[in-house]
Amino acid sequence: MRGTDPRVVLGLHRSRHERRLLTGALDLGVTALDTSTNYLGFRSHQVLARTAGDLLPKFTVSTKVGYFPAADGAVHSLDPVRLTAAVEKAAKDLGREPDLVFLHNPEHSLRKPVPHHRDLLAAACAVLADAQKKGLCDAWGVVSWDPSPLLRLVDVTVPKPSVLMVRAGLLVGARTLDAADTLINAWGLGCGEVWGMSPFGGSTSASVWDRLDPRLFLQEGGRLSRIQAAFRAAYHLPRVDSIAVGTDEPTHLEELVGALAGQVEERTVQEYRKLLRDRLCDQPA
Repeated sequence: MRGTDPRVVLGLHRSRHERRLLTGALDLGVTALDTSTNYLGFRSHQVLARTAGDLLPKFTVSTKVGYFPAADGAVHSLDPVRLTAAVEKAAKDLGREPDLVFLHNPEHSLRKPVPHHRDLLAAACAVLADAQKKGLCDAWGVVSWDPSPLLRLVDVTVPKPSVLMVRAGLLVGARTLDAADTLINAWGLGCGEVWGMSPFGGSTSASVWDRLDPRLFLQEGGRLSRIQAAFRAAYHLPRVDSIAVGTDEPTHLEELVGALAGQVEERTVQEYRKLLRDRLCDQPA
């Protein structure tokens, strides 16, 4: 059952964090902002507070913890002490408590199937659940670029997040889509509790968007551009209510907001999912 209208979240992954982008987003009615402790060379929070501190109260702000500065750029850790410090520092650097804090790509530290990994995931999730109780954030969630390693770890001992964010869109493979659906069901997440990210696989200028016409996935798709249609279809691959998408151009953001008026042809989406699974089964082991 569909619960909420599709929503655009302005992601700052590759953003220059310019004030004009944030004011442009507000003008378009985009009031959700997503960043991370490691964005902009681990300076995202400080730059946001410095360049747009007066605008941040107008947004719901989500951020992520899990990556930490290292000599070679970044290192991933699920250490509870480091995660706790990261959540506390996020609130300090932003100048406000974030509305939502995600555990960032926990699978990065959980790929090898060893017995204690369930305990590591549970402890990391417990840190964020405790941060919520302490008022360091209003809610917490999990971001997973590749949910597959998490499937064997999630049970009743692992705290349930308020939000799960996974890759979404036409370039996401069958295994990842199915793993996302399995994880959504394992945590019993419902309407408004699942977000998508990277709907264009990293670039709207990739040649694939010249070869593929995503308007096939929409009712009366001719009213939208191919990029708009791809973005709108991403809300059904897998089923998500919000998508975090990055841009530095308010005009591109306006194009994506305009795509929300499109109506997705669910039957076509299901046929596409079946084709992906059939193709996966036909591939040699």
